[in-house]
Amino acid sequence: MTADTAQSLARLAAERVDHRFKGLPPDADGLTVAELAGQRRNLFTGGFATPVLALSAERLEHNLKLMETYAARHGLAFAPHGKTSMAPQLFRRQIEHGAWGITLAVPHQVRVARAFGTRRVFLANELVDAAALRWIAAELDADPDFELVCYVDSVRGVELMDAALRDAAATRPVDVVVELAAGEGARTGVRTETECAAVADAVAGTRTLRLVGVAGYEGEVPKADTERVTAWLRRLVALAADFDKAGRFAGLDEIVVSAGGSAWFDAVAEVFADIPELSRPVLKLLRSGAYVSHDDGHYRKLTPFNRVPEEGALEPAFRLWTQVVSRPSAEQAFVNAGKRDAAHDLDLPFAQVIRRDGAERPATGVSVTALSDQHAWLATTSEADLEVGDWVGLGLSHPCTSFDKWQLIPVAEADGTVVDYVRTFF
Repeated sequence: MTADTAQSLARLAAERVDHRFKGLPPDADGLTVAELAGQRRNLFTGGFATPVLALSAERLEHNLKLMETYAARHGLAFAPHGKTSMAPQLFRRQIEHGAWGITLAVPHQVRVARAFGTRRVFLANELVDAAALRWIAAELDADPDFELVCYVDSVRGVELMDAALRDAAATRPVDVVVELAAGEGARTGVRTETECAAVADAVAGTRTLRLVGVAGYEGEVPKADTERVTAWLRRLVALAADFDKAGRFAGLDEIVVSAGGSAWFDAVAEVFADIPELSRPVLKLLRSGAYVSHDDGHYRKLTPFNRVPEEGALEPAFRLWTQVVSRPSAEQAFVNAGKRDAAHDLDLPFAQVIRRDGAERPATGVSVTALSDQHAWLATTSEADLEVGDWVGLGLSHPCTSFDKWQLIPVAEADGTVVDYVRTFF
């Protein structure tokens, strides 16, 4: 960690706790984050107010180590997608666990990463905004150690980038990769190899851009399954080989070939293992990001570790603690967390555990059926032992839309001791 990074993170620790941060103890107002962490309060008895989202310290560390080991085992560089958490403290921990850099999606996110000393950024998106390009040009010119790679997928986009960078008098070219679309009807990206070559030619015709490789996102493959995803990844590798044969990567130290969301990184590892020898060393860059917290829904069902269990297993690290505020009938209850607090774009939360008088037990007979703005609707069977005042721990689906609802998240050990707080920037 550089001195600048340490100084930036120290500023987070010096931030004062107050009404901006929901769930934190009201009597902690005025303390710095570092002072509050130093008190090692208990999540359940230390004055925290429901609802409160917590990260498991042990599971977070397990997930970080597991993906570090996975990437090393398969010869992959790793640039986890930081838009999942937008938490510079987690960026730092991911880099400490071997990450090449951080993947981001929009210029604002790059600004956050740079404010906390991130030296390598893979911008997995097209970038044609002139104001953002002026800022990036200034960052590149001011810091020779800063590396940024971003997508291009059209001749028009190349023209806009070139014009903005020339107007900014940029002295360092911006490194770009041609994005290969995942198929017809998929998201961004060039649809055909012929069009890919036209975009590459356009890049070569500028002095402000430098073509360094090819990339894409296999999660957008229509009707994705192992066969279809693998076929698209082979197209991506073949595109890199064709570009190299045409001399498009002359003068580079390495060629970037990148893919990898959180659902198909086993296919990425398998296909990238067979990348043929090219004229330059290949940076095989994996970008999976949801692993850092994992989840109890969408990604838990789709994780490649389900298909290859001998590789290990990620562990859901989030739990949203809520409290029963109403029990109007034997079949129904309400807790005090809703759409403002819980991810709900892919799956509803999952009732997992109930706490009463310091004892914890499974949430048998309890299920979440709907969310209002500030309430979760619970259906309860005759097996449910649930009273007003009980704490209910909910598992969540989709990490991206869990992090973005909480600006300061307690990190708690298994016994409830809060050892840290993660600051997010959405």
